[in-house]
Amino acid sequence: MMREVLVVFVCLQLSLVLGACPHIITRAQWGARHPTSAPVHIGHPVHYAFIHHSAGPECHDRATCQAQVKAFQNYHMDTRGWPDIGYTFVIGGDGSIFEARGWNVVGAHTLNYNSVGNGFCFIGTFTNHLPTAAAQQAVKDLIACGVAEGHIEHNYVLRGHRDMGSTECPGTAFWHHIKTWPHY
Repeated sequence: MMREVLVVFVCLQLSLVLGACPHIITRAQWGARHPTSAPVHIGHPVHYAFIHHSAGPECHDRATCQAQVKAFQNYHMDTRGWPDIGYTFVIGGDGSIFEARGWNVVGAHTLNYNSVGNGFCFIGTFTNHLPTAAAQQAVKDLIACGVAEGHIEHNYVLRGHRDMGSTECPGTAFWHHIKTWPHY
């Protein structure tokens, strides 16, 4: 019994030191539709982490954020004709993280870079202000998790969507802010 308690204590201490991966709301948990075609797997750690914004209203609770993630998937599949939601993960204002395509699946988020990067989309429009501190911390923890688990290269490059194409995404205020983050 004492040995089991010691093992649990050591594991808890390691997670505090090394950092644990944040909670991810799975596709099943948010009610994702099935893709219309088989996903294409990346099969190697990606070099880029791309920051996006949804360019719509923000959300600050799980139910509202979940409804918006479903709406993104419907728009991407029904209007754009994509086989699934385009992003790798979607982050709500309350810090909730929704699995979109997930790690190691080629997305449809950054033209010409989908097979070498993950797309992290913040729900909202961040032209004149920043996402919440909770949302920003969630993506930082998620990217660190991706590095620790071998989904993202240790020497990854962080970029805003606008760095790779003609778009205002992830919003001017947020874009200027992420330029201060490590790996930019």
